[in-house]
Amino acid sequence: MEVFSGHSRSPEHHPPVGRSREPRASLLDLHSAAGQVFLLQVVIVVLLVVAAVVGMVLQAASEALQHGRRESVVAAQSFANAPGVAAALQSRDPTAVLQPRAEAARRRAGVDFIVVMNTQGIRYTYPYPQEIGKKFVGTIAPALQGRTVVEQAGGPPLPAGKGTDVQAVVPVTDSHGKVVGLVSAGITVRNVTGMWTPQLQIILTSGVAALALATTGTMLVSRRLRRQTHGLAPVELAQLYEHHDAVLHAVREGVLITSADGRLLLANDEAARLLGLPADVQGRPVRELGLSEPVMHLLSSPEAVTDEVHLAGDRLLSVNKRPTYPQSNRGGSVVTLRDTTELAAVSGRAEVARERLKLLYEAGGRIGTTLDVERTAQELADVAAPQFADLVTVDLLDAVLRGWEPTAEGWRHLRRAAIGGEQRMIPVYPLGEVITFSADTPQMRTLQEGRGMLEADLRQAQGWREQDPERARKSLECGLQSLVTVPLRARNVALGVANFYRTVDSPVFEPEDLAFAEELAVRAAVAIDNARRFTREHAMAVTLQRSLLPRRQPEQDALEVAWRYLPAEAGVGGDWFDVIPLPGGRVALVMGDVVGHGLHAAATMGRLRTAVHNFSTLDLPVDEVLGNLDDLVVRMDNEENTGDASDGHEGEGVTGATCLYAVYDPVAGVCTMARAGHPEPVVVRPDGTVICPGVPASAPLGLGGYPFETVEVSLPEGSQLVLYTDGLLENRTHDIDVGMGRLRQALGGSGGRTPEETCQAVIDALKPSHSSDDIALLTARTRMIPPSHVAEWDVPPDPALVPSVRARCRETLLAWGLEEIVFATELIVSELVTNAIRYGSPPVCVRLLRGRCLICEVSDGSGTSPRLRRAATTDEGGRGLFLVAQFAQRWGTRYTTRGKVIWAEQVLHDDTSAASGLTPVDFLLDQFDLDQFEDPGL
Repeated sequence: MEVFSGHSRSPEHHPPVGRSREPRASLLDLHSAAGQVFLLQVVIVVLLVVAAVVGMVLQAASEALQHGRRESVVAAQSFANAPGVAAALQSRDPTAVLQPRAEAARRRAGVDFIVVMNTQGIRYTYPYPQEIGKKFVGTIAPALQGRTVVEQAGGPPLPAGKGTDVQAVVPVTDSHGKVVGLVSAGITVRNVTGMWTPQLQIILTSGVAALALATTGTMLVSRRLRRQTHGLAPVELAQLYEHHDAVLHAVREGVLITSADGRLLLANDEAARLLGLPADVQGRPVRELGLSEPVMHLLSSPEAVTDEVHLAGDRLLSVNKRPTYPQSNRGGSVVTLRDTTELAAVSGRAEVARERLKLLYEAGGRIGTTLDVERTAQELADVAAPQFADLVTVDLLDAVLRGWEPTAEGWRHLRRAAIGGEQRMIPVYPLGEVITFSADTPQMRTLQEGRGMLEADLRQAQGWREQDPERARKSLECGLQSLVTVPLRARNVALGVANFYRTVDSPVFEPEDLAFAEELAVRAAVAIDNARRFTREHAMAVTLQRSLLPRRQPEQDALEVAWRYLPAEAGVGGDWFDVIPLPGGRVALVMGDVVGHGLHAAATMGRLRTAVHNFSTLDLPVDEVLGNLDDLVVRMDNEENTGDASDGHEGEGVTGATCLYAVYDPVAGVCTMARAGHPEPVVVRPDGTVICPGVPASAPLGLGGYPFETVEVSLPEGSQLVLYTDGLLENRTHDIDVGMGRLRQALGGSGGRTPEETCQAVIDALKPSHSSDDIALLTARTRMIPPSHVAEWDVPPDPALVPSVRARCRETLLAWGLEEIVFATELIVSELVTNAIRYGSPPVCVRLLRGRCLICEVSDGSGTSPRLRRAATTDEGGRGLFLVAQFAQRWGTRYTTRGKVIWAEQVLHDDTSAASGLTPVDFLLDQFDLDQFEDPGL
């Protein structure tokens, strides 16, 4: 049969597949990844073929069953309803009539059997005659009721095979609808299953093609895998991964692999820990990893390295480096790192020593950053706590804090200068308190013996507890445990003590800690002593300079003056200013600057200020004052350059000096100014307008031989003249032009301010936060003597007119209400006018000025100056100037371009009559009984 012939051909298709598997087996190793993938693909193809065959068989069986049910019902009903069937069943011999017809119908319908039976199920027809008359095998009860029955059942042998798979039973009715018999038709399953045999060949052919394609693909993948894995088997790859994982995570030696272009390809956990690498370093350039320069150069350079030691952070690393491809030019390197700072035998001691060295190094950079004693002491406390101690206190001699030279007498009285650490709640002596240590305390013993003291257990420190029992008890309750106290000594002189405390949360101090504390104290003591010496020198320089600068404003009527002086942070300098009253109600304003800082600059400033006072006393012109001052600076330079400057004294020579000298006349309202290398002054007019008077710039002092140009500026009453030094304008962040603009802006609209308000406004606007140079500022608001307080007239050169001069003088004084000084003034004017007429030359002029005092001036065209001399008893003259000197508060001579002026001042108050308290007549009579001074012209 076809079914059996289909099954017999299936073995013929497998040998080709089996034969093709043998050579592949030699090419594909099932222990390799490619072989295992190929085996998996074969299994998948076989499973797909089996699933397809099973599905096809099940589908064919289902379709065969449905087909058999339809064909059986159609055949049975067709035969049952055929003409003559019902009549034949009622005939005498139904078999003879129906048997031929049933067989003929079976062959035409293509079914396996058509059986006609009576209502009791006895067969009348069957393909095999011997089965006729036997009982029908199947269900007939529903058919007897007129229904069709379809079922699967077995029965006698049939031409198509043994048994039936599907059969249908239908009733046969007569003309009255009565069931007179039954007809059954059936088809065996074997007849329909042959229809899927051709599809099985297609499925098997597709399976073989899939296996061939899988074999080809597997061979290609196998070749590529062999190239990429260098022929390694899966086991070998697994071992390689295990080794790689061990190197990355388990090996306690740093491993780095870099490429030829300087990129990091691999870094294991130990290398990341030793170098402090972030997590995302793979593939990044070495120079972007933030490593130190030596380590970065080592990783990026191609040179091989063997056991080199490098510092990476706080670790010492032993480094080895080799190329990754020594036999080719592909580049790249592998670097191994080993931490040599944690050697097993000395790791603890080495770590402590390293921390101590690091702390000492840090102390060298953090202690002594300023030249302030208290700040330096606090820096020592901050460095030592909490790295070395939990609580640090520094006690210094009071003389050290003041900058004085320390002595042993001050050891018992120390002042708390600094406290450091987190344990500030411990009841220690507060900052600034004076502590009197007893002789048995560790602090006093360390000062006396000059070495550190260790108290490992403060509960057993009897001397420390007796110093202040209550405070000691509270400190112990707060956890204070051990103490190291060391002296602060510099130049073999004790400056104070440093106390290092530890609490119960920290290990107690050991002898090694004492040695470290002494080393730390030595470094700090040098910085504290330097700050002390600077404090002393700074105090001396400030004292010297402030003693040389004006302490109060002089009495004068011409100007309302205010000033400011701000020393530099680094120390005092050579800036100075002055307000000097001059004869005739005039006032000289001086502003100068000596380059440099310290005692030398202050001393030089004092000499120049004294010289300006002396030149002003001579009432020299403005340019001559600067010229004489220039000669003085040249001489000072020559003296210091040829003196002991070679001995290394501070400030060899005057490195530079500037000066501005101005004289204001309140009668004329004119200010005459000249400047030697000094910044130009600023004038603020009464309406608030800010201008520069245009004073010509001349060479600084000390160059010698250069003239100084002057300028006269008319200043209305209420104008403000602002003088300053360059420290006000210059700054590290901007130049003098920017500072000048800021000064103009600060002075703008200040016409109605007082000089004091103007000074404060300028300082607030221009004072730098950190001044590197002195700042001197002088503001003067002008006043004018009203014409009603000035009397002036010319005197013809005739001695007979002297009485008229006295009379006019009397009238003027009476008009001013100065009756009490009329006699003295008449005497002074009479003597001065007489001398001018007799010994001088025309024109002779008399001027009286009323202000704070009464000024009498007599001018003439002669250049000879009168002087006092001793007059003999028999001399008739020579006493006139002496009388002038007695009645006037002061007198003198000043020279002008047209001659000279003899002036005398009298104070305006109630007791101005006579200096000795005598009446004018008695005083005059007494003078003739004494040896006096006289004018050379008298």
